[in-house]
Amino acid sequence: SWREPLQIAVNLSPVQFKHGDLVALVHSILLETGLSAGRLELEITEGVLIDDFERGLSLLRRLKALGVRIAMDDFGSGYSSLSYLQAFPFDKIKIDREFVMNIGRNPQSAAIVRAVIGLGRGLDVPIVAEGVETQEQLAFLTSEQCDEVQGYFIGKPAPIAKYASLVGHLPARTDVVRRAV
Repeated sequence: SWREPLQIAVNLSPVQFKHGDLVALVHSILLETGLSAGRLELEITEGVLIDDFERGLSLLRRLKALGVRIAMDDFGSGYSSLSYLQAFPFDKIKIDREFVMNIGRNPQSAAIVRAVIGLGRGLDVPIVAEGVETQEQLAFLTSEQCDEVQGYFIGKPAPIAKYASLVGHLPARTDVVRRAV
């Protein structure tokens, strides 16, 4: 059994997204690990969805039917059509790090980040700012009421074993988790 507030976010590559039956694979991994579907978040870049709109939409709907959460990763780095926000069932939008990195140096970046945060509020979709590396960036995002932040200023990526020591225990089946990620 997993500690309750723990959320797992996994970046899906284009290859993984095109897997013959991604939904069955995700379902199988959820059953093997005991992780409830609502605590798994799959991060997908907008570019992956553009390749095959209909298949992408169908796949996201099937993943959502499992109870898995879906995040649009790197928003603003690719095509960024607002119609995708309307068409695809996203639970979260992650602002691309390039905009966040330039908050203090480029007024346009700050305006874009502010607008995306407002857009998220209007759509009732949480916004995550990626690439937070300074106190100045964090202060700006806090003042704009960004829902979540991530980046080296908050914490650097680490192996699962190190993370487990921070939260106090390792899930019973880390071999399955490592394979899935």
